[in-house]
Amino acid sequence: MAERDEEQFLDDLEDIEADIQAALDDEVELTPEQEMEELRAERDAFQDKFMRALADAENARKRAQKDRMEAENYGGSKLSRDMLPVFDNLKRAVESVTEEQRAVAAPLIEGIELTMRELLNVFGKHGIHVIDPQVGDRFDPKIHEAMFEAPLPGTKAGEIIQVSAQGFMLHDRILRPAQVGVSSNPG
Repeated sequence: MAERDEEQFLDDLEDIEADIQAALDDEVELTPEQEMEELRAERDAFQDKFMRALADAENARKRAQKDRMEAENYGGSKLSRDMLPVFDNLKRAVESVTEEQRAVAAPLIEGIELTMRELLNVFGKHGIHVIDPQVGDRFDPKIHEAMFEAPLPGTKAGEIIQVSAQGFMLHDRILRPAQVGVSSNPG
């Protein structure tokens, strides 16, 4: 019985070898020109992948540079916005001083004015600029916030009739719009 299994095994082995030989015979030999074409196609595919990878890397570098610049320019906007009420309070304090108070407490008032000027200098160093509209200017919704509208004789619709608070810009972005009153006169 062992001989029979051995014969079967040898027959199976011969069949497998025949199948392999048939597969090898079916395989077409490539000419050198065909082989070169295949290699060129493969080279072109790799070159395309390489160029795409380079472009992706360059885009990532540019995006990182832009993000870095934005963080540098606008990263302190929250702190800057929080400092605006300090400026407003200093300005109100200076504006509320009477001549009599100025004569009595000149050094104190001068200190407040110096502090306010220094705060404006620091703002300027960091790209923060004051938006200072004047009465009679045209209302611009990009930099002004209308706090109220009123029909004031002698004005045109859309003119600023009162400035409640100055606005501030950080480089080219609004930190706080200037708060103004606007004329609603029809003519």
